This record gives sequence, structure tokens and C-alpha cells, in this order.
Amino acid sequence: MTPWMAELIGTALLVLFGNGVVANVLLPQTKGNNSGWIVIAAGWGLAVYIGAFCSEKYSGAHLNPAVSIAMLVVGKLSLTQTIGYIVAQCIGAFIGASLVYLFYREHFKVAHDRDAKLACFCTAANIKNHRQSFFCELVGTYVLILPILLMIAPTLDLSSLAAVGTAGSEAKIGMGSLGLLPVALLVFGIGLSLGGTTGYAINPARDLIPRLAHEILPIPGKGSSHWDYAWVPVAGPLAGAVLAALTYKILLAS
Repeated sequence: MTPWMAELIGTALLVLFGNGVVANVLLPQTKGNNSGWIVIAAGWGLAVYIGAFCSEKYSGAHLNPAVSIAMLVVGKLSLTQTIGYIVAQCIGAFIGASLVYLFYREHFKVAHDRDAKLACFCTAANIKNHRQSFFCELVGTYVLILPILLMIAPTLDLSSLAAVGTAGSEAKIGMGSLGLLPVALLVFGIGLSLGGTTGYAINPARDLIPRLAHEILPIPGKGSSHWDYAWVPVAGPLAGAVLAALTYKILLAS
């Protein structure tokens, strides 16, 4: 399997399980209705783990443009590979979001809360202040990316870049199976501690592309996709990723 296909499949699973738990909690007449924020945070942590262990061997399990951009900044990924990863992640995110809609279609029909329907696809701030939300997304992504870099970047093999896509080379840009659980727990912790303001997108593909799916899918009674906010969970995570990568480079040089 190519790294690009692994990123597509892994991101599709990430969004299916992640947005799926949101739908299970927020949509009416589900078994998990009103089960709360801890269930959502745990579900997203597990979503990261599921998507990652399915793709890590082949692509390093980025599943997030912020991760790929950080790897580009620290010199562990080429520009061409970064673009390919991000395109694959976006396609996977759309597939995952569409599957959530198809799976919970009957519950979308009986739901009247437009904001709850949107939350099954993308994030929104509880208090409208785009600059503050940008800061929250930046910090949330920073504390996602820096620990990942500190944990896995020293083991990455720059010589593997030219060979990515060939048999046996892909694992060199990953974190290894033992590294996946700490990353899943990290996402769980970010959700519990830092997710209450914006819903912790911390992943541009996970927010922007499902937001697009919400816009174009025939969801009954849906409201606005709130495109005025859409730049925040894209720009914030990308800025946080770059800052984390630069911090790592400073630490490495010290």
C-alpha cells in the first residue's frame, strides 16, 4: 500500500470514528445521546489510535496536515510528499464525514438542533471571538505537535525520504506501534483540558473538509456551515505546527 493510500484510509477512519462519536452523543434517539464530553474526548482519542495503527506502517500515520507541515519544517518530509499527504488526508476526511452522515441519516432527519448537526462535521467556538479561538487552536496544536516531535523525530531517517513508497521504507518515517497509544492519550488529554473553547480541531483536514461535506450533503434541516469561522481551525493548527517545529529545531540545536 502506498503512503498516500494509507493516509487516505487512516484519515477516513479517524473522521468516521471521531465525528461518529459526536453524532452518537449529540443526535437524538441514539444509544449514546447526551452521554457527555468525556465520551466525545475518549472517542476522538480512540479515533486517532484506530486511524494511526491502520496506516503507521505505510505512511507514518500523519492523518493531519499540521503533522505533515511540521515534518516538512524539520526536514523529515519533502515538499512533494507533504502535498501528496495533505491531498490524501483531505480526500479521506471527506469520505469519513460522508460515512458519518450515511450511518446516522435517520437521526439527522429527526434532529432539530442545527448547531448539533454541524458539530457532527466540524468545530465552532462556544464564545464568538475569532482571535481568541485562533489562539486556542494554535496552543492546542502546539502541544500536540511538539510532544510528537520530541518522541519520534530523533528516530526518523532522512535517507528514507527518497525511498518512500517502496517496500519496507515507509515505517522509517513513522513512530512505531508503541508510539501510537501515547499520541492517542495526548489527543484525549487535549480534548479534556483544552477542548472546551473551540472543540479542538487541531487538524485542518478534520475540520475544513467535513465542513465542506456539511455544505454539500443533503442533510435535512441543516443550517449554515459557518464559513466565516472556517479559517480559524485551519490557520490556528498550521501556525501551531510551525511554531512547534521551530521550537523542536531550537531544542535540537541547544
